Amino acid sequence: MNLAIVAVVVTYQSSSTIEDCLQRLRDARGIAEIRVVDNGSVDDTVDILQRHASHDPRVRFIANPDNPGFAAANNQGVADSSSPWLAFINPDVMVEADTLAVLCERAQPLGDCLLGVEQVDEHGRADDAVRRRDPDFLAMLRSPGSGSKLALARDPQVAMQYVPAISGAVMLMPRALFDRIGGWDAGYRLHAEDLDLCRRVRGAGGVVAIANDLQVLHVRGVSSRSRPFFVEWHKHRGLWRYFQRFEARQRSLPVRVAVWGAIWAHALLQVPRLLRAA
Repeated sequence: MNLAIVAVVVTYQSSSTIEDCLQRLRDARGIAEIRVVDNGSVDDTVDILQRHASHDPRVRFIANPDNPGFAAANNQGVADSSSPWLAFINPDVMVEADTLAVLCERAQPLGDCLLGVEQVDEHGRADDAVRRRDPDFLAMLRSPGSGSKLALARDPQVAMQYVPAISGAVMLMPRALFDRIGGWDAGYRLHAEDLDLCRRVRGAGGVVAIANDLQVLHVRGVSSRSRPFFVEWHKHRGLWRYFQRFEARQRSLPVRVAVWGAIWAHALLQVPRLLRAA
């Protein structure tokens, strides 16, 4: 079976990390194509992309004049490639030389699957959000604190841990599955689109899992730090869209109204923290 991988990277103001991210991808085993879609950066990101593209024919980039969102940009990158395996990589993720190739080899016998890996920061701390459950909006209403937590614990007893959802920072899946479920939902601008993709993979009969013994370095949120209000707005907007797509039809009108209120009340509660950090 052809295990060639296209790495799809979406950038926005990513000049501080995209150099290392692309060099790691270019050096990685199994990478046949690299597609970078830039969402209107005004820093040096596009200059870096041009330099890498001039040195490596596998690298091509699309420079969007505006920012259509993470999901839409990922779809653009996939459409401009042909490899049978798709790896979605954040611009602040640094892969090891064999990580994606090994993950692809493990994915092949699973058939329809969406796989991720462990993610650690610069200090070696694991990201709790790598393994996730589906959002439970009734639990959020009953207990706004604990009910909103999606992180699942790592199971040290297994190499491949099956979970409801994984982080969108590193994802690998077969193109055939991606095409069958219709790709990323471009109605999301930022956040919750990865939860949506995982749920639709499972709905199509696929499995979602984390390879616990593989890991990447994730610097985390470099572009998000420059626009915290934008990120928080779209994070909560994404949750509301997710609820509408997967749960709203099963809930009464009072519950739908309560969920809407809870989501946006939580958004308002973030404002003092964002102002202090500004």
